[in-house]
Amino acid sequence: MSQDFSRAKRLLLPRQFKAVFDSPTGKVPGKNLLILARDNQLDHPRLGFVIGKKSVKLSVERNRLKRVIRESFRQHQHQLAGWDIVIVARKGLGDTENTELQQHFSKLWKRLSRLRTATPVDTEPKGLQSQNA
Repeated sequence: MSQDFSRAKRLLLPRQFKAVFDSPTGKVPGKNLLILARDNQLDHPRLGFVIGKKSVKLSVERNRLKRVIRESFRQHQHQLAGWDIVIVARKGLGDTENTELQQHFSKLWKRLSRLRTATPVDTEPKGLQSQNA
């Protein structure tokens, strides 16, 4: 998997965000933020942001947060394959320093990747599998 952050690795359409908000399969709360994730049946993860003016007042701060989070995501995307991820910012996130954000997101990505291994991929009961085979 390449380490880029191309258009294919972004959530762009409202229906993509809605799908994650309506039925998240993983929730990871963090300091002043929430990560929602949903299985996307792709070989790469996709990332989206919800950073409102009420949460982070200055556009400079909102853009800095997006830059730092994007870079962290880019570096850890190999362990996040198959997720659609939405970062929801809360008040106080804009006050966090870049190095603290990097460290915090490294931990959050690890927690999210552990959810993938804990969540069963196949939701069909075992008895039905043998009948269909």
